Amino acid sequence: MGTPLLVGSVAYTPNVVTIWEGLRDYFADGPAEMDFVLFSHYGRQVEALLDGTIDIAWNTNLAWVRTVARTDGACRALAMRDTDAEFRTVIVARTGSAIEGLPGLRDRTLALGSKDSAQAAILPVHFLDRAGIRDGEVKLLRIDSDVGKHGDTGRSELDALRAVLDDRADAAAIGINTWEAIGREELMPGAFEVVWESPTYSHCNFTVLPHVTEERTRPWVEQLFAMDWNDPRHRPILEMEGLRQWVEPRLDGYDSLFEAVRRQGIPEWW
Repeated sequence: MGTPLLVGSVAYTPNVVTIWEGLRDYFADGPAEMDFVLFSHYGRQVEALLDGTIDIAWNTNLAWVRTVARTDGACRALAMRDTDAEFRTVIVARTGSAIEGLPGLRDRTLALGSKDSAQAAILPVHFLDRAGIRDGEVKLLRIDSDVGKHGDTGRSELDALRAVLDDRADAAAIGINTWEAIGREELMPGAFEVVWESPTYSHCNFTVLPHVTEERTRPWVEQLFAMDWNDPRHRPILEMEGLRQWVEPRLDGYDSLFEAVRRQGIPEWW
């Protein structure tokens, strides 16, 4: 067996260690051994991928956009979660708010999550712009919690929801995963309603550079795709990582974020 592929991930929560230890053990039984390295933020992980410290990066959509820019498009995406292929942003308000869609936010305050969160800050501003809502027509309350982790912790989204409950904002922009978690776990039953939902877009993917050849990554990807939700050995890892199935990357789903980063002048080190 050759040298293990070294995969990078950002340690945004303690159970990341459990997830990656489980994945390492899973790949140890097949033809594509791997190990992992954890980073404190995505800026450092992107640099580690670019300088060859790691072979594969588990990137957010913003980290993917940055890697594409830094490599002039030479990088490639290997796989993503089924939940990454149809990610959405939702804007929620207090139940009974009478806010209808993005136009209903005019002359109101919208709470946004961390400035480096695609789902809770960058794309919501982009969608407002595309809807023809000019600067200043909606007051933006920015809550920059855990900058560097691209919104992975969800903390800033919960803080945005708290701003609505505290009457500091009329609505909050959050990712669909946060919204579904609130509903599933009944953390705030009946407190909020969705007033707008974005088009779908792509979120995380496994990213590699050209020097890591397809010949080397193909067995790893094939084994990744072989993880089975119905296999009790695999399901705990899939559940913790928030998917049922690994899928081919949907690259056109990043178009809106590429445009948003360009139009908003998002710094490349986020």
